[in-house]
Amino acid sequence: MTEPSAAERAEALRGQLRAADHAYYVLDQPILSDPEYDRLMRELAALEAEHPELARPDSPTQRVGGAPSERFGRVVHREPMLSLGNVQTDEELDELDARVHRLLGLPAEEPVRYVLEPKLDGLAVELVYEDGAFLQGSTRGDGVNGEDVTQNLRTVGRLGANRGIPARLAGAPRRLEVRGEVLLQKEHFAAMNQLLLRQGEEPFANPRNAAAGSLRQLDWRVTATRPLSFIAYEALVPGGDGGAPWRHHWEKLQALAAYGFETNPENRLCLGMGEVKAYRDRMADRRFELPYDTDGVVVKVDDLDWQRRLGAASKFPRWAAAFKYPPQEETTRVRQIWASVGRTGVLTPVVEVEPVRLSGATISRATLHNEDEMRRKDIRVGDLVLIRRAGEVIPEVVKSIPERRTGEEREFVFPEHCPVCGARVVREEGEKVYRCTGSACPAQLVGRLTHFAGRRAMDVDGLGEKLAAHLVSTGLVKDFADLYAVRFEDWQKAFGRNRKPAEGAKPQELPEKSAQNIVAQLERSKQTTLRRFLNALGIPQVGEATAATLARHFGAVEPFLAAGEEELTAVRDVGEETAREIRAWTGEPQNQEVVRRLLAAGVVAAPEPAAVGGFFAGKTVVLTGALARRSRDEAKAEIERRGGKVAGSVSRKTHLVVAGEESGSKLKKAQELGVRVVGEEEFERLLAGGEP
Repeated sequence: MTEPSAAERAEALRGQLRAADHAYYVLDQPILSDPEYDRLMRELAALEAEHPELARPDSPTQRVGGAPSERFGRVVHREPMLSLGNVQTDEELDELDARVHRLLGLPAEEPVRYVLEPKLDGLAVELVYEDGAFLQGSTRGDGVNGEDVTQNLRTVGRLGANRGIPARLAGAPRRLEVRGEVLLQKEHFAAMNQLLLRQGEEPFANPRNAAAGSLRQLDWRVTATRPLSFIAYEALVPGGDGGAPWRHHWEKLQALAAYGFETNPENRLCLGMGEVKAYRDRMADRRFELPYDTDGVVVKVDDLDWQRRLGAASKFPRWAAAFKYPPQEETTRVRQIWASVGRTGVLTPVVEVEPVRLSGATISRATLHNEDEMRRKDIRVGDLVLIRRAGEVIPEVVKSIPERRTGEEREFVFPEHCPVCGARVVREEGEKVYRCTGSACPAQLVGRLTHFAGRRAMDVDGLGEKLAAHLVSTGLVKDFADLYAVRFEDWQKAFGRNRKPAEGAKPQELPEKSAQNIVAQLERSKQTTLRRFLNALGIPQVGEATAATLARHFGAVEPFLAAGEEELTAVRDVGEETAREIRAWTGEPQNQEVVRRLLAAGVVAAPEPAAVGGFFAGKTVVLTGALARRSRDEAKAEIERRGGKVAGSVSRKTHLVVAGEESGSKLKKAQELGVRVVGEEEFERLLAGGEP
């Protein structure tokens, strides 16, 4: 790269990063994903390091965050609120550890004690207390100057999200500066967005934006309606006030909890980089179970004297860093949009995007759910979009970035005819989705077959979408029952359809092992349970949970098929709309015929054991952590068999929490609410009918 092009590139990068900072920190509307921002920042830092004459004091590489908004009063932080440098590999973690040893003059074999904390995705704030009273609160801003949001911060926690921000502290130093994160937990974020949609307002793209937007309201009464949480992770005492009373960061965290602040129960002390990496890996596996979003872990030297000796660079402290997990959000471009036909005939808009890596996987497609969602998010062919794979689930498009449009983008129009079978496509009044009207649409049958064979349905391992498509396209399978009538030779042909004959093999030789496996899988699947069977049939509104409820209520296939709407609505958790959908399905002669043929083929749907009186009957149970004896699904099934209900979060209505290894925030919430908690041994005893 020549000198002029390096200067031009550096200036272009500064412009992009300044615009991104303003959008993120001031407008709470990001125009770059975190990974894209990090890449641009690293490129600019490398350019300035290679060409020192290009470095500027006002460069984004030298600043923390964005300039505070002029809408709020300015607060000057006594000590700068620095951001953290990012590390993403084992090698970079080892470099951090080696740098700490080198700067402190420690022997290489002496392990350093680190504090590990989940990296919270919210808005960093500082709270100032004098003589135990909350005096002032501010955002981080640019690290030196923050925004005065004192009144808004006084409302945090009022809606029961957590203990909130205490108005007074007991036993604290005369002046105490507390730093932490204001955030929205996942369940509160979802509920808030649903409310905004009902009110006709634009929902937030993610919990971080929602937390920042909620806290930075000009009217504190608006903030008071948002279920914000605060988690503390730092405490500072001015040197002129007798100095800090702690020697270690871990002591600070314990003191903050004693003062009444919420601290993260996932925080851990780790001795040496081996324990640091082990904690990071455990949190990588568990992070989607946490009640809040986290995209990494923060690594901090525990010894406060060592922190002071290590000091800070212009932007980052040398005693801490953030290990970032593979991104859950990324920016990419929409190549095309088309309508995918599902097993119920619903046409779902699907986007094909330029491939990106998310949570360790390469993503090239994402769903848009329905037309209303696509129009609300204003997604067009050619758009730059923010794509998300939160919780390792199906990727979705979060939002478009209209600020970066070129004018060549095109809106997608739903087809008038099914792209698979050519039948008319309709959208009934009051419905959100388009449906194919073709009763023999192959796309629906392929989807139904793969659902029928799914792990939580008939559990036929090996029957995926491509094999199902072959069975349908060749006319071998026209409904579920046909699966059990496919000849062995046809299975051989199906598995050999894309294979080239091995060298020296005769053309007529076909694969036997795969055919034998699928036949064995189908034979094994005949012995199933009623809940799996009802789930496998793909009845509208009947998922796994409803199938289990119906199975317990009716006990056998025949009474279920004969039930009318009135009897169906008498089943727990089955409403009028669901009852109508079920009855419409069971009343269809061709569906009844398929069920009869399945039973004639030898499928036996064993009844669910009737719920009997016992400890779990009528109780709400929450499972948290890992159980050694059972999977989560097995434990849930055992509870439901005994008449209990398994919930995903702890509340005052929870009767019992079963805590396995590595239990986290749900356990702490149960303890705070006084909900009974049992370990695995006690849980097994209760399942066996032991005394409560």
